[in-house]
Amino acid sequence: MNSGAPDSQGRSLWQDAMARFRDHRAAMASMWVLGAITLLAVLVPEFWPNSLDDVNWDYLESPPTTDHFLWFGTDVNGRDMFSRTFYGARISLAIGVLTTLVALVIGVAYGAIAGYRGGLPGDLMMRLVDVLYSLPALFFVIILVTVFGNSFLLIFLCIGAVEWLTLARIVRGQTLSIKEKEYVQSARAAGLSTPTILLKYIVPNVIGPVIVYVTLLIPINIIVESYLSFLGLGVQEPYTSWGRLISQGADEIGNAPWLLVIPASFLAVTLFCFNFIGDGLRDALDPRDRSR
Repeated sequence: MNSGAPDSQGRSLWQDAMARFRDHRAAMASMWVLGAITLLAVLVPEFWPNSLDDVNWDYLESPPTTDHFLWFGTDVNGRDMFSRTFYGARISLAIGVLTTLVALVIGVAYGAIAGYRGGLPGDLMMRLVDVLYSLPALFFVIILVTVFGNSFLLIFLCIGAVEWLTLARIVRGQTLSIKEKEYVQSARAAGLSTPTILLKYIVPNVIGPVIVYVTLLIPINIIVESYLSFLGLGVQEPYTSWGRLISQGADEIGNAPWLLVIPASFLAVTLFCFNFIGDGLRDALDPRDRSR
């Protein structure tokens, strides 16, 4: 028995991928940073001494200070930017994740059905995707929000409903290849229904590329929400998001630069974290990399 032999042959594909992901230093560091921001987004608005809309009349547009726990300063109305920044993180991250889940469900289902059916039905389904691709997605979201209102629920539904197109293309391409595999042919010969084949044999085998794209789609959706909030179409007072804080800070850049710098910095760091995590997952799930 060779005790020095690598144990990679004894691990499953996902265990092997996770081992490579843990070796990706930038991705792991990003996981810790993103986890810390998420934890603060959950805890700070609930337990911080200054709530989201408390007004400090003696500290209007006060720079960052330790007085009264005003670590990030206050805005033009004397509201604590520390509490508002992490409440904004809660809204922005929630919208980014929820919109991505909506896009994930629609895109995977649509792409898998189009790829598995193939032929004329599949081609017609993808031509619809091409038509929707020709429409400016952000403009479409702005129209929906303007017409139907800008509630939190509608914002993430509208963004998710237009961000599934690329996912559908990715899944359809993978499905066209997978449906010709022997195990899928055997399942079809055994008389299994189409939904069963899709759920048991198609979707689990396309999940790798989908996971990578999802990590890149979350920051895209956060940016879209930021655009909407910057234009005044996102969440409304007394609630806030990073995009709305950046919009308000841009108006006061000359008098109170921290109102723009602080939320913009957190947004930039979060976007970098998701991109590094996506790079790590892409490298970990690359079938050509089996060095470990």
